[in-house]
Amino acid sequence: MASPADLIAAAHPAADGFATIDAGDDDSAALRTLRRVFGYDSFRGFQREVIDHVVAGGDALVLMPTGGGKSLCYQIPALVRDGVAVVVSPLIALMQDQVDALTAVGVRAGFLNSTLDLDTRRLVEAEFVAGEIDLLYLAPEALASRATLNLLDRGRISLFAIDEAHCVSQWGHDFRPDYLNLSMLHERWPGVPRIALTATATSATRAEIATRLKLAEARHFVASFDRPNIQYRIAPKREARKQLLALLRDEHPGDAGIVYCLSRASVEKTAEFLLANGVDALPYHAGLDAGTRAANQQRFLRADGVVMVATIAFGMGIDKPDVRFVAHLDLPKSVEGYYQETGRAGRDGLPSTAWLAYGLQDVVQQRKMIDTSEGDLAHRRNLAAHLDAMLALCETVRCRRVQLLDYFGQSIDATCGNCDTCLEPPESWDGTIAAQKLLSTVFRLDRERNQRFGAGHCVDILLGRSTDKIVQHRHDALTVFGIGDELSEAEWRGVVRQLLAEGLLAVEGDYGTLALTEASAEVLGRRRTVMLRREPARPARSARAAKPRGAATMVAELPAEAAGTFERLRAWRAATAKEQGVPAYVVFHDATLRQIAADTPSSLAELSQVSGVGENKLAKYGEQILAVLAGSD
Repeated sequence: MASPADLIAAAHPAADGFATIDAGDDDSAALRTLRRVFGYDSFRGFQREVIDHVVAGGDALVLMPTGGGKSLCYQIPALVRDGVAVVVSPLIALMQDQVDALTAVGVRAGFLNSTLDLDTRRLVEAEFVAGEIDLLYLAPEALASRATLNLLDRGRISLFAIDEAHCVSQWGHDFRPDYLNLSMLHERWPGVPRIALTATATSATRAEIATRLKLAEARHFVASFDRPNIQYRIAPKREARKQLLALLRDEHPGDAGIVYCLSRASVEKTAEFLLANGVDALPYHAGLDAGTRAANQQRFLRADGVVMVATIAFGMGIDKPDVRFVAHLDLPKSVEGYYQETGRAGRDGLPSTAWLAYGLQDVVQQRKMIDTSEGDLAHRRNLAAHLDAMLALCETVRCRRVQLLDYFGQSIDATCGNCDTCLEPPESWDGTIAAQKLLSTVFRLDRERNQRFGAGHCVDILLGRSTDKIVQHRHDALTVFGIGDELSEAEWRGVVRQLLAEGLLAVEGDYGTLALTEASAEVLGRRRTVMLRREPARPARSARAAKPRGAATMVAELPAEAAGTFERLRAWRAATAKEQGVPAYVVFHDATLRQIAADTPSSLAELSQVSGVGENKLAKYGEQILAVLAGSD
């Protein structure tokens, strides 16, 4: 039987003048496929180890950061092994784009989901049974159908790939109940290798994935969690939408990005605010009808410079490589969620920003949500532990990247130089006395007056403000009234936030009132020192942080002549993608266009040496690219 690489070459013959890449007799079928089909000369990290292991029939659990090349870990085995690879993908709305991207490089792929009409479904089923496709995409829900299982029994399956495998974790941020049934793959097809892949999992979550999917004997491959091209920044929340607008105008004008909000209402208001201020923004949340969500998602994927404002329901499985920023206007519930969401920026390896606005109300709101959440005590404790880790990341005075990687069990030798705490090192200060003043205020309201109030009221008491509420309740008679004028209101709110983060204060009730904890006594009894992060004034951004990090940077970093060529190539790509009805990145990634603009190849043979130009794309687009480079229409 001919190898998949030979079948692809036969189906898409090289154009005249194309010098095919000779991998050499010593190269594996996997490497030849990588070169011929995808246009890359070598594997990255442990990709080759994973691929060789799966090609040989072994099971694998792969943790690799977004943009690290997880898809190739099952796509190449799918092309090398006999049969059809079945890929379990969680989002039906993205299957068409996943198949389009594979078709663009000459890979035979299809999907089965509820969006297909009966005739198309029958055609794809027939192709699967006949072995005329290499990859078949299914949603996890489909595997609960007897008809789907019977169909799979009729074909020859080369492997099962379970993408976004963290969805199987009961405590995961993207839990999908249908993933729990995927253990039956091993039971029904015991001889077919399985590869489970995710970008986010602690060692505990990894163990849970292995248990639930019955991958106890699988080999684990864990890559570095570091995304050095992403600049992590967490800003004190003042007027979050105005802060976001400044970020977009100053650093990411015209760039594609994602803005995450906690509620549907906030999504709508933020999208309207950005639109009113000249930003091309779209909303996405579960309250929109399916047609609107699908239309907004397609526009985000296929148009340049669109900003998607969304709840966390958006983003999983998104392959758009040129997302230049991810912004959070509300505190994520866990470090895993934060890492997964920020990882959607900079998949192409180019500079990108992860920005979070964080304030006292975020802490109060999250604590309250945990206290009122469904589930038993163990569940609430688990949620609290996740939140505590997220708060520690927000409040740290050390390198954000060091803190983030520590959470996933990875150590690095030095600070990163590409996060806010490295670019503008924060100060820490002995806040013990301030903490005692605040805790004493809460204590006296509770014990002396049998009353509880929120953070704002406590701060007003410390600042000696005779508000109507304070006068009404005679709180100006408390011994703590006016004893905190050494700090500003913003600084006191920072103290409250950090005490909540450290468990020295608690939030109770529907109104978010403050209460003491067991640990409060250690501070009040002078048995514990409290070191706090100093609330920065409104610092001018460093030159590095203020520099545009998106499309403008990509053009500016090229020589003048190459920058013009890059823009012409982008315009050609946009027109080509629109004509074909596919996202621009399906044609070529920005990184490939940058290299073409810099190298200015003058022949198909030279163009074939550019990373990302595989055999099929060379045959399909090669002459057009050379015409653009030559200045022809």
